[in-house]
Amino acid sequence: MTKTQVISPTARAIDRANSQGRAALIAYLPVGYPSLASSIEAACGLIESGVNILELGLPYSDPVMDGPVIERAVTAALAAGFKVGHLFEAIETIGAMAPPGVPLLVMSYYNPILRRGVRRFALELAHAGAAGLVTPDLIVDEADPWIDESDRYGLDRVFLVAPSSSDQRLMRTVAACRGFTYAASTMGVTGRRQSLSKAAAVLAGRARQAGAKRVCVGLGVSTPEQAAQVASFADGVIVGSAFVARLNGGEQSGAIDELARDLVQAVQR
Repeated sequence: MTKTQVISPTARAIDRANSQGRAALIAYLPVGYPSLASSIEAACGLIESGVNILELGLPYSDPVMDGPVIERAVTAALAAGFKVGHLFEAIETIGAMAPPGVPLLVMSYYNPILRRGVRRFALELAHAGAAGLVTPDLIVDEADPWIDESDRYGLDRVFLVAPSSSDQRLMRTVAACRGFTYAASTMGVTGRRQSLSKAAAVLAGRARQAGAKRVCVGLGVSTPEQAAQVASFADGVIVGSAFVARLNGGEQSGAIDELARDLVQAVQR
């Protein structure tokens, strides 16, 4: 199909935050945990607290890149009866309540997308009002069907690069991204870490040398101090497990919003 120029809502949100002298704050939450209604409530609270981009996780039975906090959450969501259709329901509800300019991305492993059908998933994603998709386990070499459908429906596509990525792999991945390039701060799974490796800053620099216009860093960022560190060299800071951990016990309204406000302050440059 003929590719057309797409104006990325995710890129606009990052650029807007950067123009205000700060990195963008990207928050991850799995849909359906602790319940569908409470996950929607928590997501809206994060947006009200100043998060620039929301990344909504599609629960999956084999979350190979997720640490124990997120793995427990998505397992609980599935056990409670989460279905893929609930994802699109959540996107529509959150989008109707969120202010303009806060894009909703979906984070999903590729197998659920293949099972539903790549074109069907892209169509439903676009109709629900999502900005695009983060695919942590999809490599560019195998992404042609998703690239074609994301072009068809004007969706952002975010691929991951890691410290182990070769220069050639970086260039191919960066060229395929629309919105931003997701730089994994370290090798391994998601989760809190006591400190961040210097490899994150090195990788962000390598991604820019490979042509990335916007680099956002995630995996292991959980405290305001770590967020401030990442904000000094990245266009966006991605936080997931620290938010999900505060959903335990259904305490989303106060604890999760407080963390979001602290992180918003921390990413000021």
